[in-house]
Amino acid sequence: MFARRIVVGVSGSAGSLQALRYAVQLARKEAATLAPVLAWTPPGGDMADRRCPNPELRRIWTQAASDRLCQAIELAIGGTPADVEFAPAIVRGEAGQALTDVADAPGDVLVIGAGRRGILSRLLGSRVSKYCLAHARCPLVAVPPSQLAGELHGLHGWVLRHRLQPEKVGLHAAEA
Repeated sequence: MFARRIVVGVSGSAGSLQALRYAVQLARKEAATLAPVLAWTPPGGDMADRRCPNPELRRIWTQAASDRLCQAIELAIGGTPADVEFAPAIVRGEAGQALTDVADAPGDVLVIGAGRRGILSRLLGSRVSKYCLAHARCPLVAVPPSQLAGELHGLHGWVLRHRLQPEKVGLHAAEA
């Protein structure tokens, strides 16, 4: 695969952080530009913003999206990588459409988190993944969640979280 730009969807979720880590490795291997993209919509949606436009609120929302992208980059890879060209972007819009619109040039590769595993998650979730799979105009890589992220979801994850934090289930340290 010859890629010029690796576009990766970043939301701050565990799956998107795993996708960002993979995208960095791919960008290094391909000597490609790394383009992490965070898509955002106003609280209440675009309709609410159109009804009562407020430039100050838009500035605050845009800054919050920028802060979220910076925080996700810091959490996933420890900050801006020095050894790859880096072109982060914040896009206003629904995540799936924003990612497929950004990753539309020849030589682009789109990297997304595959979402959680499990029957309920597959039936109800992964809207962004499904949209990207259906509409991508470039090669797409869906990165599975890490083993730790998989262990922290579902009934097993609930038991594990509550076993690690006995005060949440009403036990005192001496009883645990």
